[in-house]
Amino acid sequence: MTRTKPAGTPLGDDFHVYDTTLRDGAQREGISYSVTDKLAVARLLDGLGVGFIEGGWPGALPKDTEFFHRAAQGELALDHAALVAFGSTRRAGSKVDEDRQVAALLESRAPVVTLVAKSDRRHIERALRTDVAENCAMIADTVRHLVDHGRRVFLDAEHFFDGYAFDPDTSLRVLDAAAGAGADVVVLCDTNGGQLPLQLADTVREVIARTGLRVGIHCQDDTDCAVANSVAAVQAGATHVQCTANGYGERAGNADLFAVLGNLGMKLDMPVLPEGKMPELTRVSHALAEIANLAPDTHQAYVGQSAFAHKAGLHASAIKVDPELYNHLDPAEVGNGMRVLVTEMAGRASLELKGAELGLELSPDAVGGAVRQVKELEARGWSFEAADASLELLLRREMTGSELETPFELESYRVLLDHRDDGEVVSEATVRVSVSGQRVIATAEGNGPVNALDAALRKALVPHLPWLESVELADYKVRILVDEPGTDAVTRVLVESRDGEHEWTTVGVHANIVEASWLALCDALIYKACAAM
Repeated sequence: MTRTKPAGTPLGDDFHVYDTTLRDGAQREGISYSVTDKLAVARLLDGLGVGFIEGGWPGALPKDTEFFHRAAQGELALDHAALVAFGSTRRAGSKVDEDRQVAALLESRAPVVTLVAKSDRRHIERALRTDVAENCAMIADTVRHLVDHGRRVFLDAEHFFDGYAFDPDTSLRVLDAAAGAGADVVVLCDTNGGQLPLQLADTVREVIARTGLRVGIHCQDDTDCAVANSVAAVQAGATHVQCTANGYGERAGNADLFAVLGNLGMKLDMPVLPEGKMPELTRVSHALAEIANLAPDTHQAYVGQSAFAHKAGLHASAIKVDPELYNHLDPAEVGNGMRVLVTEMAGRASLELKGAELGLELSPDAVGGAVRQVKELEARGWSFEAADASLELLLRREMTGSELETPFELESYRVLLDHRDDGEVVSEATVRVSVSGQRVIATAEGNGPVNALDAALRKALVPHLPWLESVELADYKVRILVDEPGTDAVTRVLVESRDGEHEWTTVGVHANIVEASWLALCDALIYKACAAM
């Protein structure tokens, strides 16, 4: 089914990249993986080249039990990673060979098992309601039993840092019990997520010096330091790092796998992924977000859409000279790209770079005119940083010095709202346009004025412009802009369109929401027409 040790990473067994998205990451509010989802996540992580994939808790959760069963039956062929089953030690006062939970770990057929155990005396005495000696015996018995059955064992020392600060001798006894029974790695867990990098690194260093054991690190993100804490632990001597995709996890989450990999690989020059896999970070991050049914974090380090996006004119001027002046690395090295955002902050350099990004050759006069247009429009409420399609149309108009040739011209439109006897509310729109030299009138209904306008416009145009049939409205966002209390509101509308191959966003601004929507809809179709011509 898989290999016990990571085979594809250049560092081999000397350094472990251990992913726990399917267990710890699945504890995030709003995530609920199906078994099929879990198999898909595991395949993506294996393709990226992580060393260990923790699949879940067999015996405790039916979905996790099924996941391991289907993996063992051949539905999960791993090239780089070893599959890991997560579980607890035998219960206090019981025999390990009679513990059903321990038996389930063996039945999972996972070659590696990670056991969780208390390492804080307060938790041992209050939560487990046993003593330190029995806790250590529970750990040693379970580790030994699993090792005797051919499993590789890691120990997650839960609440380690809090426990070590309270009673270091007890916490070290827990580690010794696991290692003495055959555990390969003892993982120091910042379960409450309350550590800071310097103090955590000092503890890791001290534990390694006092025990000589191989140490791993598992950090929660409650202080927003999980990534920094994980990297600091590695720099202090940890050779096993546990993370989750995109930092998913309970409460504030876990150490983000992609940020940790980016920092270790790109900043510390550690070959933590197989050759050629680092540029896959962005793609895999976004694919895993899709499976989790969560929008990708646009401001996520390394892989976020805005990670290498530049807005200030000063930045753009420097980037025009040398992109490295404001990028901490080449975005392509992690599979991302640089973007220049055009706003009222933009200067000539921003527009020149944006034009080059869009493949437009802008003259100095066109650049100057575009700068003036952007600043004037943004002062009136327009926003182009999220509407590249509208910006491209503006730049094309400045290039030609006139309005663009469009596939249709608006004569007029009208929208009616009909509240019917049965309580149903229906919008009806009529548009009058000139297309292909003909005057066309079309009427359509919709569940709102914008939907009705969109339907009527398509009804009028599709017979003359067949390419329009592939275009659909993907998203619609409205924001009411009020500068000061008591002033008239201005409405900004963003329309996201797609045609099966591409997506583009356009913007419209007006005091009337329908007119703002109409402007954004028209720009969306004109943009598509320019691409089709």
